[in-house]
Amino acid sequence: MKAFVVSIITDFWGTAAEMSPYLLFGFLVAGILSMLVSQRLVERHLGGRGIWPVLKASLLGVPLPLCSCGVIPVSMSLHKHGAGKGSTISFLISTPQTGVDSIFVTLSLLGPVFAIFRPVAAFVSGIIGGVLVDLFNPRPKEGQAGPPKCTDECCGGAENRKIARGLKFAFVTLPRDIGGAMLAGLVIAAFISVLVPEDFFAEKLGTGIFAMVVMMFLGIPVYVCATASVPVAAALILKGLTPGAALVFLMTGPATNAATFVTIWRILGRTTAITYLGTIAGCSLVSGILLDYIAANVSLGAVAHPHGWMLPPVVKHISAVVLLAVLIFGLLTKKKKAK
Repeated sequence: MKAFVVSIITDFWGTAAEMSPYLLFGFLVAGILSMLVSQRLVERHLGGRGIWPVLKASLLGVPLPLCSCGVIPVSMSLHKHGAGKGSTISFLISTPQTGVDSIFVTLSLLGPVFAIFRPVAAFVSGIIGGVLVDLFNPRPKEGQAGPPKCTDECCGGAENRKIARGLKFAFVTLPRDIGGAMLAGLVIAAFISVLVPEDFFAEKLGTGIFAMVVMMFLGIPVYVCATASVPVAAALILKGLTPGAALVFLMTGPATNAATFVTIWRILGRTTAITYLGTIAGCSLVSGILLDYIAANVSLGAVAHPHGWMLPPVVKHISAVVLLAVLIFGLLTKKKKAK
């Protein structure tokens, strides 16, 4: 029993140390983005129909560090401000799949090919979903009222003290939002590494489309944070899951859950909700197949690897201490805020 607990703690700390420098840097970049990209700026560019608003919505969504639950109020606010259904869905699809913090964690645990492929897949799937929604939804008739205009506090806000707000977002708000899921993901990854035999998933699920379909049906209904899911995906790959099947989980898990689907159904309509779900399912499978093809046929080195980039061990361990302190502080402020 003692050896088992030691193995869990060792694996937990090893994964945290590998990803901590990149995640902390991702938090900082997210804070800078929060200072430079105001909600008013985002809203101004997402109105109307056509490919251009959809493309901008997907592009703006990729770096933003919003999870699949946090993106719901933001996207509905965008719709209230006049963003079309297509650009709203494009934003809803691309944003939760990835973010600057998630990209850096993916780089640290899964390597550069995966770190590049993942946001590209999020960007393309967002465009496809937005275009399909605009295609399947008729244009509003002349004089017909558009989405209701926002009257809440999100429409305004002082621009002073940007740096303080950016740092607070980076190292308090964002860790508070993902801290619980991040720690849970590290614990789950540690248990998978210790308990699951080598090549378990390769033997049980195989390496083809069946494994991807299983991961898709696993990922669609559950809530998974884009950043917190990366250690889990890395552990699954080490146990025999193909990079493509892991990517399917990383796309469907963060981008879909029951709360998001119900919200879209109620506010944007049944056709939009079904199009949204179908787009994510279809794009995740195609992306998974393409990534496995790259892994098998293109000489780019390992698409996903178990070890982080070669940073000095002391940097990794100090970063892990700082990261855990930031996450725990975020969780404590969350509890205090809930009281």
